[in-house]
Amino acid sequence: MENPLLLFPQLNISASKDKSYYKVMKSTIKEEPHKASKPGAKQKRNRLSLLLQKPEFHGGDHLAKPENSTKAANSVPPEEAVKWGESFDKLLSEKAGLEAFTKFLKTEFSEENIEFWIACEDYKKSKTAHELLPKAKTIYETFIQKDAPKEVNLDFQTKEVTSQNIGQPIITTFDRAQNTVYRLMEQDSYPRFLRSDPYLNLVKGRNPSRPTLRRRSRSFTVNDFKGVRPDFTVW
Repeated sequence: MENPLLLFPQLNISASKDKSYYKVMKSTIKEEPHKASKPGAKQKRNRLSLLLQKPEFHGGDHLAKPENSTKAANSVPPEEAVKWGESFDKLLSEKAGLEAFTKFLKTEFSEENIEFWIACEDYKKSKTAHELLPKAKTIYETFIQKDAPKEVNLDFQTKEVTSQNIGQPIITTFDRAQNTVYRLMEQDSYPRFLRSDPYLNLVKGRNPSRPTLRRRSRSFTVNDFKGVRPDFTVW
């Protein structure tokens, strides 16, 4: 039995080799063998289309997050951003300010400080003693114990006192450690944040995602060429 010729693989359409159009196609291929050996523009476009369909060429949901955060930052009025410079406490009390500062700390690879401070604030909102123990254990294992995944910079005495109180935690167990990290951010990270380009752009009402357009310098005008005849001898 003679194998059929597959004309359109995408559509699964085939035909027998004894058909007249097969003979025509076969003779055409013999007459122009050099054209079949080189991929045409249409084949290149098809290959490119298949390549772009691969998952690695699609951003996915993770590309939408920076866009949303940028829109949130751009929605902050300049007068509100100015208030963040009044005090560190004012900055952290505003949701947009806290998000902007957290984003800045990530650029400095020190976001564990603000994450620890936020965890302590949540810990102090616990309404029952039953909630304190699991939260205290999580905070200690994440931020305080030796070689913790997000270990914060604490002096030996503060870390020792906090470790001793983990067994029977109370609402003020992390106050000393939280105040230490707070002062560290206030005296070190906060001044740099106020000098950073993202914050200065917010204060000036600029869009940080768009570069500032510079006007091209004007070196001459049309009037400068009045009365000047072209010299064609240079050609």
